[in-house]
Amino acid sequence: MFKNIVPITIEQHKNVKVSPVASFDFAKDINLASIMVHEFSRAASIYPIVFLEDKDKDEFRPVVLMGLEDGENLFVDHGKWQASYIPAIVRRYPFALANTDEQDRYTICMDESSDSIGVEVGDPIFNEDGSGTEVIERVKTFLSELQQMELFTLEFCRYLAEKNMFTPLNMQVRVKDEVKNITGCYVLNEERLNSLSDHAFTEMRAKKYLAPIYAHLISLAQVERLLRFKDSTIGITEPSGEVVPESSELGVSEAKIIN
Repeated sequence: MFKNIVPITIEQHKNVKVSPVASFDFAKDINLASIMVHEFSRAASIYPIVFLEDKDKDEFRPVVLMGLEDGENLFVDHGKWQASYIPAIVRRYPFALANTDEQDRYTICMDESSDSIGVEVGDPIFNEDGSGTEVIERVKTFLSELQQMELFTLEFCRYLAEKNMFTPLNMQVRVKDEVKNITGCYVLNEERLNSLSDHAFTEMRAKKYLAPIYAHLISLAQVERLLRFKDSTIGITEPSGEVVPESSELGVSEAKIIN
């Protein structure tokens, strides 16, 4: 997504201006996007939320699936985002935080190759006296909040890993005449969740982990949305020809009329 990311400095960027993002083509080849726990409730109705394992750091991170293949973002079409919610990690573009040599200190960076960055059009990021404008202050606030959400998300994942809640996802989906395997990511094991002790379950509730856990599990049904993007015939049900189905098809033994 980032092609030429550099730290923002007054020496190099005193004349730089920023315009609103006009196209999401910068993300059209990205099939995964990191997501924070705080976003689960909004994202779950649109994207499948899964977890990736970073073996070097021995930790898990949640991501949303935006495509079923590498280099495929099914939510970007002619520069437009085809969903009501866009992950915060995408919305931060063309800005990002980077670690500095000092512990727990970060610097704001930007992608100089972005169409939103220039010197002719847009709002300046520095005032004449070298201080940051309201634009860069808003960016700083947004990135700082995102950083805090990331810390909470990492704690969430560490806790679940300690409880051995992650299990590999092995799913086969059919697109037209081709069967694709969705592997390499993890989901929460619902059976282990239901087998938790009362103490562990209460602890999860106190940590405010239950809502994102259930949002994640519900989100997995959104794989069907990705399939429909790739194959428009998926999800189309032919009429049965019956006016009313039998009550047995409804899963009930006695039909009642609700007035």
